[in-house]
Amino acid sequence: MSYSFLRESKLYIVYGGNKYRIYTSSSLTFNQTFAEESYTVKTLHDQSKMFEGSIINKANPASFSFDVPLTTEKDESIILDLACDLVENTGDPESSASDRHDAEFGGTEIETQQLKSFDMYVQTENTTWKLESAIITSATLDFIPSQPFTLRLEGEGTKLTRAGTPGSYTIPGSLQSESATRTPLIVYPLVSIGGSTVENIMSCNLQIQNEIEWLPYTNLHSSNSAMFPSDFTLGKRTVSGEVRQYHTENNYNDHSDFSTSVNLQITGKKVSNDTDFFKIEINPAMYTSRVNPESVYTTSYDFRSLDNTGTLDNAITIYS
Repeated sequence: MSYSFLRESKLYIVYGGNKYRIYTSSSLTFNQTFAEESYTVKTLHDQSKMFEGSIINKANPASFSFDVPLTTEKDESIILDLACDLVENTGDPESSASDRHDAEFGGTEIETQQLKSFDMYVQTENTTWKLESAIITSATLDFIPSQPFTLRLEGEGTKLTRAGTPGSYTIPGSLQSESATRTPLIVYPLVSIGGSTVENIMSCNLQIQNEIEWLPYTNLHSSNSAMFPSDFTLGKRTVSGEVRQYHTENNYNDHSDFSTSVNLQITGKKVSNDTDFFKIEINPAMYTSRVNPESVYTTSYDFRSLDNTGTLDNAITIYS
């Protein structure tokens, strides 16, 4: 008997006909549940039926989560692209940036924007699991000087199935080459609010939150088999985060209590050589500040993007 161990699992992302091996931490999860409807079986002529009957023919959206330590080689950049970018709802999963620009700024036809969807495969020694039409609902970047620079992801998909065994089933797609090395890195955050540097930073995070609504998928012709969600709408996208600094006599009045329009920049600088690895500019942004009376007083700046252009690929000015 051979057990399947989480630490031995391999994650693959298939997008646009390409297959990418993604190296995650041990915090990989995925599952799918089913909705149950009960009905009364007791009748006037048979009062002995005390328990209700059950119908299970509808699946809830599958869910997944995993953490990806970012590396200097950037082999995992496809994940950052899937988390940050949007496409026009034209049926083409790889709509170009010029097409998006035309639609947003005076194009002849305005299309609704959707998240990029992909297929996710988890391979163990005994089984290969497939999660179809997956989308990322939440992505968080942690800028913590004492920990590896990590992208934390959560998402949903339409259907989770056992695709087969590794010996008899081959994950589709053209396997993309990997770097010979994988070099995790630690970054420290450099934050600027309205052109003024935030000093004595403890931590910083950036979160992308997508508000998803799965469309009704009840099918009268599928009463004998499970019905799975098939499509979704993107209701709202929120880009937000928190910057936390130590409260000292030198910085307690560096910034006002709030602002509804400010240029906010976050840079992740490599601890190893003090060079820029990641930089995002959010303009305009709003923020509010609050004091946290803890063992050491801190000040937190909670911010949110007010930029309505939709995509983040232009806001990320450095990723190298």
